Amino acid sequence: MTGIIDYGVGNLFSLQSSFAAIGETCFVSGNAEKLRAAQRLILPGVGAFGDAAGKLRESGLFDFILEEAASGKPLLGICLGMQLLFDRSFEYGEHEGLGLIPGEVRPIAEAIPEGLKIPHIGWNALTYTRPSALFKNVPEGSHVYFVHSYHAALCDPSTTAVTEYGGTLTAAVERDNVFGCQFHPEKSGRVGLAILRAFAAL
Repeated sequence: MTGIIDYGVGNLFSLQSSFAAIGETCFVSGNAEKLRAAQRLILPGVGAFGDAAGKLRESGLFDFILEEAASGKPLLGICLGMQLLFDRSFEYGEHEGLGLIPGEVRPIAEAIPEGLKIPHIGWNALTYTRPSALFKNVPEGSHVYFVHSYHAALCDPSTTAVTEYGGTLTAAVERDNVFGCQFHPEKSGRVGLAILRAFAAL
């Protein structure tokens, strides 16, 4: 059973629909005790890093996530949820993240040529940098759907996949039981469903 963490900034309906499509049980909650009963957790997110980190702290879910990750429970961050896994973000100031994966979240404008549209929106191919359980049934070169203006930098040891958008951007990360996808698997068709199915098998 997968628990989807509700802290007011996630695309929850699409995730629930995706889990229904693969026949996996999931539930949405902002209650730490209910989420503790889940076998694995998903941290979704859209919007600004500082606001999201603040909501996690206000709700008490920030420390809860750290405790559950330390226990070995599989945790998957999606889009902004992935960015929150890192040490810090420089989105509208400097903000502390969960620190579960070493690295920083910086503007993609620093990594791509001038003139390319920001945010980066659309379907891009995955290039694998090392094996990951999330991609065991997804061929390299598969396309997934991105929507972001910031990216994870200085995180090479944890990077499992990158994508090209004028420059190389981090697409996915993994460190022990903690996983992250910068793209939206719940909006990435059959490829995204295969990734969520692999996570649900952990």
